[in-house]
Amino acid sequence: MASLFLASSSPRRLALLQQIGIHPVVHAVSIDESVQAGETPEAYVERLARSKALAGAAGIGRPSAYVLAADTTVSAGGEILGKPADFADACRIWSLLPSPDHCVLTGVALWHDGRIETRVVRTQVTFLPIPEADRLAYWQTGEPADKAGGYAIQGRAALYVKAIHGCYSNVVGLPLSETADLLAQHQFPFRE
Repeated sequence: MASLFLASSSPRRLALLQQIGIHPVVHAVSIDESVQAGETPEAYVERLARSKALAGAAGIGRPSAYVLAADTTVSAGGEILGKPADFADACRIWSLLPSPDHCVLTGVALWHDGRIETRVVRTQVTFLPIPEADRLAYWQTGEPADKAGGYAIQGRAALYVKAIHGCYSNVVGLPLSETADLLAQHQFPFRE
């Protein structure tokens, strides 16, 4: 079977792939994830996914390998919301999440045989305000600290997610249907 490398250290992405029967080799990469001036959320996640896939491919050095990479961000209140720096930053981010433009975007990139293809998936999220009384307790769980937008839909933040319009696994960190479609289009034999 062909080798699939996941250019990500995200345990959520790995678990999502394993959920659908794909068991990649984790090959985490490190890139600069700074937002460029004037960059849209869509362009941001696509650029980072592409950069991660290319860095992974360069590090692996096997043209026949498949290298999958992804990057997820949250956009609300007209801002790209990364991981909170501290509790005060988390509170600032959480105040933006009830915005009507709150969405989660994931860029997915697949590199194989010197070619790369990307997709961007968008999921709208209707988010309730996190009550002041709950904020410190939620922060102290550790769950928000390493998540774009400062929350995990698959964790305690589910209390505040009223609705989503689009792909649930995208909000967790990897849109599974679109990822499987991308792999199938490039003849990765994951359904064998």
